[in-house]
Amino acid sequence: MTWSPNQESNSIANLVAHIRGCVHSRIETIFYDIADSRDRDKEFEYGLKMTIEEAYNMTKESFDIIIQYLEHLSFNPNLLLSQPFINRPPLTFSQVNNETTVLNLMIAMVREIHYHTGQIIYAAKIRKGQLIWQYD
Repeated sequence: MTWSPNQESNSIANLVAHIRGCVHSRIETIFYDIADSRDRDKEFEYGLKMTIEEAYNMTKESFDIIIQYLEHLSFNPNLLLSQPFINRPPLTFSQVNNETTVLNLMIAMVREIHYHTGQIIYAAKIRKGQLIWQYD
């Protein structure tokens, strides 16, 4: 979980923490009005410690939040074109700005999670060799 090919690369723990941070700052703080407690620098801290169980739970929690909000949107499609950041202080993350719609935010989330999931799989393959998938 904590291995990375070099000090400039992220470990699986870093990537899982980063995905969770993104979900927190882009969904929970805006749509559920949960105070922002994200420490983005810690997400990328070299040698970040995390067990497999912690990574699993953090990943499951992230996806559960996304799925819950997508289900909410399916019952409230009028929210897709709303601009939840419009009356908030200027945003600092690159993929969205204050005029971003909920639809664009969710597309950006899918893109980001897809990208980092690929990095997780790549890091696992480098570390462990060819993966053998087990299906339940």
